[in-house]
Amino acid sequence: MQREMSLAYLTIPGIEALDQIKIAAAAGYDAVSLRTIPMGQPGEPQNDLVHDQELFLKIRQALKETGLKLLDMELIRVREDLPTDYRAAFEKGAELGATHVLSSDWSQDEGFAVDTYGKICEQAREFNLTVNLEYPASSTIHDLAGVVALQDKVKAPNLKLFLDMLYVFWAQDTPEAIKALDPERFGMIHLCDCPKDYYLVDRTETMRSRREYPGLGAAPLVPILKALPKHPCSIELPNTEYIARYGALGHARLCLEHARKILNEVDQ
Repeated sequence: MQREMSLAYLTIPGIEALDQIKIAAAAGYDAVSLRTIPMGQPGEPQNDLVHDQELFLKIRQALKETGLKLLDMELIRVREDLPTDYRAAFEKGAELGATHVLSSDWSQDEGFAVDTYGKICEQAREFNLTVNLEYPASSTIHDLAGVVALQDKVKAPNLKLFLDMLYVFWAQDTPEAIKALDPERFGMIHLCDCPKDYYLVDRTETMRSRREYPGLGAAPLVPILKALPKHPCSIELPNTEYIARYGALGHARLCLEHARKILNEVDQ
């Protein structure tokens, strides 16, 4: 049985949620990962489902018509100047069928982060949502050990470790380090690869616009993925060159094709 595959927003950034759903369906995905907690980024669609009931209903209808699932919603950033109450957003996401929320820590105050994650996880639990804690290279925590330490301090059963293959590679987190942890600690997986010439450009550029198709880059994806539970994967693979060359739909299809090849090898 193939594991569930979802199309993340940043794979085709700047696209409206309804178009993302249509592209995901046409490309053969099982689900979508929608950015329904607005980040206020310039040029980014603001899918504020709490205040835009018309958009909420259109997304619900599009999911129904395509048969796709809303796997997860993003993005909660924990930082002192950002909200700490997400109940309304969680309620809307859960109504659409979401089971996961993506999050990352951007606070320099560990006490604040622990307290805030405790509150957010409690809110998420009201709607049967799992909070997935990521460690982007530009955020406060940069490696597996860091998110494990935070998870231990929060002590919330629905706070899981969320591994993005790009950041795992950059942090040099090994399959052995992953295997040493209880599989119950882990949540979703962000699937992509790191370009082989990553050391020639700024990391921010690679993160935002140069990620590589799984299996074509520098990251040892197979041993890393073999060490993880066979959980759903969301493909987050922004690459401006590939989108220009293949179009949004073509790029989404190629992401899935390459991901399936790698996962077939992993799951044998």
